[in-house]
Amino acid sequence: MVELKLKARLCSSVLCKGIGLMFSLKPKKLLMAFNRPTKISLHMFFVFFSIDVVGLDKRFKIIEIKESFKPFSIYKFKKKVDYVLEAEQGFVKSKNLKIGDYLLIKYD
Repeated sequence: MVELKLKARLCSSVLCKGIGLMFSLKPKKLLMAFNRPTKISLHMFFVFFSIDVVGLDKRFKIIEIKESFKPFSIYKFKKKVDYVLEAEQGFVKSKNLKIGDYLLIKYD
């Protein structure tokens, strides 16, 4: 288990998940929560920096990773996820995260 002490904003509302990091001036950590496993698409419209994205199941096991998600692009998850963690570019590499790792996330 990889324990991460993150200061992340929890996004569970449709509005929060829809806006995400749009129009942000700098990267922030967001933890998006879904009501049930969902195959989602993310977009980076009006996001002006690259980020890393981690797809998690209900037990916070990493099931998908997208590094260096570029501005003004779209990414469709190949698997259903319960949570999506968005973080600054290089986050996955700096924490040495891999598919199959379990995360312990503390958030605000």
